[in-house]
Parts: sequence; structure tokens; C-alpha cells
Amino acid sequence: MKVLIVTEKPFAKVAVDGIRKEIEAAGYELALLEKYTSKEQLLEAVKDVNAIIIRSDVIDADVFDAAPELKIVVRAGAGYDNVDLAAATAHGVCVMNTPGQNANAVAELAIGLMIMAVRSFYDGKAGTELKGKKLGIHAYGNVGRNVARIAKGLGMDIYAYDAYCPQEVMVAEGIRPVASAEELYATCNIVSLHIPSTPATKNSIDYELLERMPKNGMLVNTARKEVVNEADLIRIMEDRPDLKYVTDIKPAHHDEFVETFPGRYFSTPKKMGAQTAEANINAGIAAAKQIVGFLKDGCDKFRVNK
Repeated sequence: MKVLIVTEKPFAKVAVDGIRKEIEAAGYELALLEKYTSKEQLLEAVKDVNAIIIRSDVIDADVFDAAPELKIVVRAGAGYDNVDLAAATAHGVCVMNTPGQNANAVAELAIGLMIMAVRSFYDGKAGTELKGKKLGIHAYGNVGRNVARIAKGLGMDIYAYDAYCPQEVMVAEGIRPVASAEELYATCNIVSLHIPSTPATKNSIDYELLERMPKNGMLVNTARKEVVNEADLIRIMEDRPDLKYVTDIKPAHHDEFVETFPGRYFSTPKKMGAQTAEANINAGIAAAKQIVGFLKDGCDKFRVNK
């Protein structure tokens, strides 16, 4: 069996070493395609592989067509919208993610963005504190739970909305559940966004929702770019000069945000939520273990396609 690591943005060496240890201990071969610059390189590399580990790399129908021996793709991370699930299913390929492995890294970044924003982006002007502020967590999954854990230590009042998480679970963890996204945004000074990108969530963070936020509100997006309606976000920030937006996903209209909203907007140069040594290692090794479990025993616990 041959396992291929496909990473335009490579894993850290220590992560690759950990992956190699898991794969070779199972008696499989490990190959690397790092820092590739064309899709043709990817299509050539997958011709004889049985399993693929990826990060943000796009695995589409062309890749599945080029990989007749492929049995499983594992996305080292939580989001998997970079994989064509329908094409995978049509080719009989299992797709998995590694939920929770990057959660603390993303949560720490979200809190860091909040602190930077309330302290006037460290420009020397007086700011405010997070203590006592109402924090809304939009989607109470692995990342949302870690954001809540850290925010408790900062003395924030924490609310959450998640249509799929029982409210009693939130209450048991000291979180105040709300009944709708509209209630969450109307209630909280800061909303931390953690919803996945799906047909139902794309552009769902719109003018009507953001207009509900209290004065001096802040939206923190470490989820996906597609879930925010950028045109609506620009319009509400023009209409509401008290609102701030901070993210680790550069918007399509980044230059317009920079020019139009100085002191109210910040984006990291690239997606950085999972960019820590610890998350890199955790997600990579988890992916390797899941591949071994699937190829040896058929375990598909974290399958995301049908």
C-alpha cells in the first residue's frame, strides 16, 4: 500500500516524521508531494497511490479520475470543503477529516484577534478589556468549546448558538444557550464564528444578521471566508462605524477593507488558525492513524462522505 502526503503548504518535519513512523510501522510506503506548483504534478503523483493525506489542497474529480487505486483521502484538519465529496463517493473513495486536532490552535488565534482588536490594534490608543463582555460562539463544536474554555478565564459572559448541540450540554459547561443566530448576534458584543462552509451557510452572515449587533460590536471569523457575505459586511461597516471585523481568512475585497475601515479591520496574510507546531503534528499523525485503521480494519469513524 502506498500513502501520499500532498501538501502545497508542507507539514513541519517533525509532523512528517511522525506520519512516516505510523505508516511504515503498518508496512506501508510513504511518498511526499510538497510545495508543488501545478495540478499536473498532483495528477501524476496520485496515479499509483492507495491513500492521500492533505491539508488545504484541492482534491477534485480530476484527481479521483487520475487515481484508480485510491481508497481513502484524509484532510488533516476539521474543514473539508476542499474535497469534492460527490466525486469521492462516485469513485468509491472514503473521505475523512481529523476533528479536534487543530481546535485549540484556532481557538487561541480567535481570542488573540479579539484582544488585539479591543486594544485598538496596538496603535497606542486606549482600548477596552474583554472581561465582562458578552461573547457569542456561533457553532459550539470543538473549536467553539475551546474558545469558551479560554474566554472563561478572561471573565467573559459566554453565549452560544448551535442547532445541532443540545442546550443541556452547553448549560452543563457553563454556557448560556440561545435559540437562534439572530438572538446570538443581538445579545453579544463579540461573535466568534465557527460554522462550516456548506450550501446552507454560504453568505449566511449577512447585513440583517450583523445589523442586530450591539454598539461597538465585533465579528471574529476563523471559520471560512464563504460563510460571510462580503458585500453585506462592507455595507454594514459603512453604515455602522462602530463595528469591527477580524479574521484569519483574507477577504476577496481585502484592499477595500483596509482602505475604507482603518482601525476597524484586520486579516492575517493567509489562513493561520491551525498554523502551530502542535496542531501540525497532531493533525498529521491523526490522519496517518486513521488511514492505517481504515486500510487494515475498515474503520471509518470520521468519514464525511456517504
